[in-house]
Amino acid sequence: MGGDAPATDEPVEPLDPGRVSLVDPEDVAYWCREFDCTEAELREAVARVGDHAAAVRQALEH
Repeated sequence: MGGDAPATDEPVEPLDPGRVSLVDPEDVAYWCREFDCTEAELREAVARVGDHAAAVRQALEH
């Protein structure tokens, strides 16, 4: 039993909830869950509209 914290299924909140970061894999996973999209769709939306979460959400709406 090492002193590691137990893993949880709770989603990790991004450091800046107003901006979509594509640098940290945990942030990418969070935003893909949040927007119900693939990583490729997320990256394409950020490339088109920038990293503001509201703009990315709007770009991903079907």
